[in-house]
Amino acid sequence: MSLQNLLNRIERAGNRLPSPTLLFIYLTAAVLLLSAAAHWLAIAAIHPVSGAEIPAVNLLSREGLARILTSSVSNFTQFAPVGTVLTAILGIAVAEHSGLLSAALRATILKTPANLLTFAVVLCGVLSSIAQDTGYVILLPLAGIIFLASGRHPVVGIAAAFAGVSGGYSANLLLTPIDPLLAGISTEAARLVAPDYEVNAAANYYFMAASTLLIAVCGTWVTHRLVEPRFPKYGAEASPEAAKIDRTLTTAEARGLSGTLVFTLVFAGLLAVGLVPENGVLRGASGGILQSPFMSGIVVIVAIYAALAGIVFGRLSGRYRHWGECVEGMEQHMVTMAGYLVLMFFAAQFVNYFAWSNLGSIIAIHGAFWLQAMALPVVVTLVAFVLLTTLINLFIGSASAKWALMAPIFVPMLLLSGLSPEATQVAYRIGDSSTNIITPLMPYFGVVVAFAQRYQKDIGVGSLIAMMLPYSVTFLLSWSCLLAIWVLLGLPLGPGAEIMADTIPAP
Repeated sequence: MSLQNLLNRIERAGNRLPSPTLLFIYLTAAVLLLSAAAHWLAIAAIHPVSGAEIPAVNLLSREGLARILTSSVSNFTQFAPVGTVLTAILGIAVAEHSGLLSAALRATILKTPANLLTFAVVLCGVLSSIAQDTGYVILLPLAGIIFLASGRHPVVGIAAAFAGVSGGYSANLLLTPIDPLLAGISTEAARLVAPDYEVNAAANYYFMAASTLLIAVCGTWVTHRLVEPRFPKYGAEASPEAAKIDRTLTTAEARGLSGTLVFTLVFAGLLAVGLVPENGVLRGASGGILQSPFMSGIVVIVAIYAALAGIVFGRLSGRYRHWGECVEGMEQHMVTMAGYLVLMFFAAQFVNYFAWSNLGSIIAIHGAFWLQAMALPVVVTLVAFVLLTTLINLFIGSASAKWALMAPIFVPMLLLSGLSPEATQVAYRIGDSSTNIITPLMPYFGVVVAFAQRYQKDIGVGSLIAMMLPYSVTFLLSWSCLLAIWVLLGLPLGPGAEIMADTIPAP
């Protein structure tokens, strides 16, 4: 079977799946039915530490239905990913609405030397995840224009930007909204077997910061060696649509960026004052940083910085005339989160029902015994999980939806076999990002095709998949190798986040 036929079959199969929200509704119903069947079959597991029996709980019983009716609201409001993500979005919304993010991206690209252009485009694509989907709507068309102005095929620029924005989505030099989102889901999953376990938002920071450089270098190499040679020379004229996008920064935007830089230095200085001294106000009661208001409130700090930076830029650039406009930015951006909130409501019910039924704990304990019996090396276990995630990612594009499905099973299972939730999460993030760029089920895939067709009318879904496949394979192999090296060296994944769990969790 040819690669094209295989991809066509995957696309047709993926199109038969329901939307992520409907998928959670169906899975929630399935958990209710399975809990009743498992209880009737007397399925149980023995906790490896306490020796206590963990039976399956029937959620369709009188007690189960009462719990469902009285706890559905709190399931949603207390679901970890909801509050943290919405808080971060409030700040980032101001930075985007004010024009700060757009201006910063353009300033970074436009001042880059020609020989570093591809590297800068891929790197900016990776870093754009701080603003969620901004890279798709701003950086991709801009990269096409800049490559065109440099005498290179604009579709190659779009491909390089797409590789960074989507293929390198998990990596960044800063904490992004995806960090607290995944950490919240991981925490909920780990607590199925370790009630006090908490995965902090910076749990994968060290690894993902190193991954940023890796993705930028690999993306640059693939662009120069594998993708660009397939494209002919391109004419000097731009398409009418491309001409509408301004390539330059205005004087007002430059003034706003200068002021934002000064503000950033002041903000960093204030953080240093609160962290560097042993009795700093942002340190913990014991004087440490890991267990401190800074680490616990990192999402709030990011939101405050983004909002204030957006306000500074908006005022200096003339975008904001009165304070109420920044609130308008928050409100406008929050409207776009409606689908996310609906998804999270049903994801919260699924996660909680799964926990109440004890099915997660039973699967985790039996799975852990199975893994221990196989005695696979840690590297092999994690890489196998990376590959499993890449396969699932071809059909379910949403990072949060996919992790909410997988975490309740794999986080407890691997935790009981000795791997920390932070390590499982980092393996998931590698697999989740690597195949984003080759699945037509990714929400922005059609948008990328449309951008490319401005310059080459015959480009379709198959053409884009073929163009992005070298990036996907290279990212998957190189990123997995980096993970293997990280494991062999025993390096921490983030502040206080080791690869191996210290002990098997107590009940």
